[in-house]
Amino acid sequence: ALAVLNPNQPDCGYPEKNLCGAGVAFKLIHALFLRMEWPADRTRRLLESFLKIVAIATVADVVPLTGENRVIVKRGLAGLDKVRNPGLRALLDVAGLTEGARPSAGQIAFRIAPRINAAGRMATANDVIDLFTTEDPGRARELADQLHKLNQDRQEAEAAIVRAILAQCQDCPVTDDQFALVFSGENWHRGVVGIVASRIVERFNRPTIVLSEEGGEAQGSGRSIRPFHLLEALESMPDLFSRFGGHRQAVGLGLSAARVAEFRERFNRYAREKLTPDDLEPTLDIDGVVRFTELSDEAVEQVLELAPFGFGNPAPVFAVRAAEVWAPPETFAEKHLNVRLRQNGRHLRLKAWNFGERTFELERGAILDAAIALEDDAYSAARGYSPWCAVLKDVRPARAIAGQ
Repeated sequence: ALAVLNPNQPDCGYPEKNLCGAGVAFKLIHALFLRMEWPADRTRRLLESFLKIVAIATVADVVPLTGENRVIVKRGLAGLDKVRNPGLRALLDVAGLTEGARPSAGQIAFRIAPRINAAGRMATANDVIDLFTTEDPGRARELADQLHKLNQDRQEAEAAIVRAILAQCQDCPVTDDQFALVFSGENWHRGVVGIVASRIVERFNRPTIVLSEEGGEAQGSGRSIRPFHLLEALESMPDLFSRFGGHRQAVGLGLSAARVAEFRERFNRYAREKLTPDDLEPTLDIDGVVRFTELSDEAVEQVLELAPFGFGNPAPVFAVRAAEVWAPPETFAEKHLNVRLRQNGRHLRLKAWNFGERTFELERGAILDAAIALEDDAYSAARGYSPWCAVLKDVRPARAIAGQ
């Protein structure tokens, strides 16, 4: 190569080692602009325009939102309330982010990134290139609608595999001596098995590999839990694989379908040597204890100033003690809940994503300890209410606190 641009090369002194690929490309663009000796104002305007795309890529690639990445995302998101690129504008529109709205990193992660990624998972990534390069608004909307449809297809394919795996778990339940899981099925869509693995990790809190078997080969992806290095696990048994790679939290691999059972046994044996039963218990880090009466608009604004939140800079999670469920939860979109809690006379309505199966824990009158996070809520602000919302992360029956 004439040149290799990589901040992780041993001889590279650039201080930010966690740039995503788009971030590295942005650095090259910035250097080329400086060579052109343009007026500083023109260079600044163009760089800020590029930052909108770089911010989306940085969030979507799940790199740490610290250091320079945090600045990139904060500056880039700030410019997304005014977008001139027809493709980006159309993509924001189909994701429900209207002109003038400034999306959060969470909205990029859950609304924009999945639609971009759906092209590569379900069809061809060329659709995304065409979307961002077309100057025709009509064509841009057509492509954005296509990505939206592909994302719906991706969700359906993902849900079907998750249902198949949970059905397997009903027939053969996950037991305490299973420290790692391997699931395999005929012709599962390979573009979504990584996402499925993430869902199964959330469900069982164990390192998980999901494989699709086609023509005698099994190919797939894996996701891990915090204490377990997934790539090192595969490196301990390289004779099994035709290919593998990845890092601590995520891997891709291929092997003969005839050896999947052997892989399942060896993978579980390795995990049993590295993990303890306590590692398999899900935990939630709490940043502080809060009372509903403390959640003023001003206090919440101070918390949200710590954004953008994401990998490496997670949103603070607060514990609320002894809150009462004062109304039955309301279900929306089949699997999410609106939950109403009361503490010391103040009521708070919370969004509870993917809590549909936990409705039984939220019976009216129940006294709970709750873990909550705080988020911007442009919809609420547009209706004249507080510009934030509370999100329920977890609940448990209230526990007495010594001395209180």
